Amino acid sequence: MTGEILVNVAPRETRAVLVENGVLQEVYIERPSRKGLVSNIYKGRVSRVLPGMQAAFLDIGLARNGFLHVADILAPPPGPGEPEHPPSGDAEPDIRTLVHEGDELLVQVVKDPLGTKGARLSTHISMPSRFLVYLPRGERVGISSRIESEIERNRLRDTITTLAEEGKQRGGYIVRTAAMGAEMPELHADMVYLDRLWAHVRDLAMTTPAGNLIHEDLPLSTRVLRDELGPKVRRVLVDSRAEYESMLSFTRAFMPGFADRIELHAGPSPLFDLHGVEDEIARALEPKVPLKSGGYLVIQQTEAMTTVDVNTGGYVGYRNLEETIFRTNLEAAVAVARQLRVRNLGGIIIIDFIDMIDEEHRRALFAALEEALSADRSQTHIATISPLGLVEMTRKRTRESIEHLPCGICPQCNGRGSVRTAETVCLEVFRELVRQSRQFQSQELLVLAHRDVVARLQEDEAPVLAELETLLGRPIRLRAEPLYGVDQYDVVLA
Repeated sequence: MTGEILVNVAPRETRAVLVENGVLQEVYIERPSRKGLVSNIYKGRVSRVLPGMQAAFLDIGLARNGFLHVADILAPPPGPGEPEHPPSGDAEPDIRTLVHEGDELLVQVVKDPLGTKGARLSTHISMPSRFLVYLPRGERVGISSRIESEIERNRLRDTITTLAEEGKQRGGYIVRTAAMGAEMPELHADMVYLDRLWAHVRDLAMTTPAGNLIHEDLPLSTRVLRDELGPKVRRVLVDSRAEYESMLSFTRAFMPGFADRIELHAGPSPLFDLHGVEDEIARALEPKVPLKSGGYLVIQQTEAMTTVDVNTGGYVGYRNLEETIFRTNLEAAVAVARQLRVRNLGGIIIIDFIDMIDEEHRRALFAALEEALSADRSQTHIATISPLGLVEMTRKRTRESIEHLPCGICPQCNGRGSVRTAETVCLEVFRELVRQSRQFQSQELLVLAHRDVVARLQEDEAPVLAELETLLGRPIRLRAEPLYGVDQYDVVLA
């Protein structure tokens, strides 16, 4: 047992982290103002159907309408005389045959709103418990791919199938990794709980108007227990007594074998400071990630993708350049896999490893990256390494990255990532002075600007400013404005 779950509760924010072997691996943040919506179930009304996109927008009562793609819509049951299953083929059905404007649908959020995009929705409802995920409209029993033993997979599949037949329960089930080794009574208790929960959701959906929440997922502190607490987690530390009581009650009810691992942190030092988590979270907001060898990564998020650049930096520790590059790339592969989890980066990811000539080194690097990503609960897919050393990969994204919640757009650069230099602004000021003097008459010209720009005008650009006064035939006064950014200025006629 090498893992720990740490939960920090503060006014208006709850944070939970997963630590493995003393190293931060996952970060979850929840605020009332920016609460995650994934797994929430809503009763929505179709507001627009877009045949060209094979999608529909639904009003679910949020600021932005949710997005429902045709692939996420369950086909209606067949009518009398119609075949039970549609003809096979790759072509998707026309969305206009499945939904119409004004239709009311029970939908579940599968991706949180990201940026300007609304929540991604699905009519394929799934309801998780400790050991199982219930699919009310499913038909089969699936087993988590992380359960590798074929004997255990068959045992779990037979057990769930038998229990479902005996209880005459409809729907499908996915057996979660946590169910490995679980006995029949434990699995049966989960099935009964999920059956009752679905009955409650179904009844509520029939009486609730469209545009309202039907079922909300657990709060972060108990959700992280349901999803992460297992044999490999040796303890759970929480720094709030009220939350401790809630988590202990939840664990006793649904995971009694783990109740002794819930502990209250009551020491004088803040929980996250004591375990170095605050520093790790602060570093996860920086683009540069140092490696132990002296190399470093540079991680940049854009609207379309995330790029990771690998550099040797000051690392020159091996016999030749090829070996140095190979060792740096191997260390970077492990660091990249961890940073993807810590920062919760998803979508398209391009990793620019340092170019390697040796084909054996390329294969070893690819294998190392695959192994490092194997511990990631989010689904990942890696393409082969290109001749330029680029690795294209995808990571399933269901919630915003760690950067999006605590950070906002820079008011100085408006998200561009750069601002004009003081020298550039001085040149713009000179052009504006000439323009204003030619268009308007005045006794003098007043320049309002950032203190760095004013300092440069008074020192390095003083000869140019004096020459300009002679050319324009009027004095130019300078005034530093404390609220101006470096690239902000005004020329005022006085």
